[in-house]
Amino acid sequence: MIMKKSLAALALLALTPLSALANEGAERLTRMLAPVKTYVADFDQQILDGSGQRLQEASGRMWLSRPGRFRWEVDAPYEQIVVSDGDEVTLYDPDLQQATVQPLDDRVTHTPALLLSGSTAELTDSYEVSSSQQGTAETFTLHPKSADTLFEELKLTFYSERLGFLQMTDSTGQRTAIEFDGVEQNAPVEDSRFRVALPDGTDVIRESP
Repeated sequence: MIMKKSLAALALLALTPLSALANEGAERLTRMLAPVKTYVADFDQQILDGSGQRLQEASGRMWLSRPGRFRWEVDAPYEQIVVSDGDEVTLYDPDLQQATVQPLDDRVTHTPALLLSGSTAELTDSYEVSSSQQGTAETFTLHPKSADTLFEELKLTFYSERLGFLQMTDSTGQRTAIEFDGVEQNAPVEDSRFRVALPDGTDVIRESP
């Protein structure tokens, strides 16, 4: 009986158009992200090559306020700050005493961090989305429709409907895996988090659209 039910489920899956499955995944992910106004968490990040060999690891803290505002602080092993105020993105490297500022354009919003702070409508417009579930863990796999992106695949895993894991894969097979901990969802976040006070003497590079 169990095998018959499994075969029936596979048959129904085979008869379901892939576009319908993708739309269902996008709609489900939109529903998961829609209630998120702010998101604060510690993170551990690993960069792995195509064979799974660890190339780099880092840790820090993230603040997000939708739409468009974001702060990503890496405090170990090398300090780095990335901030979006909704109009521009600033990447500040204290060791180099250098900051790069660029407009918040379409290419920038295709990076995973800023995708999370953007509009949920971008998911259905710009990405093919599928989903799978195992216990309380639900994973969404996103493939960009445009070739002008920094990744070929993005996986978002929610545990009991809270984002806990993100993995990005680029065209070389290199993976960036980020695990979130100590999550605070919809807690107040000060506006000052989304501004960067650059020290005197910082070399500021402004990139045009």
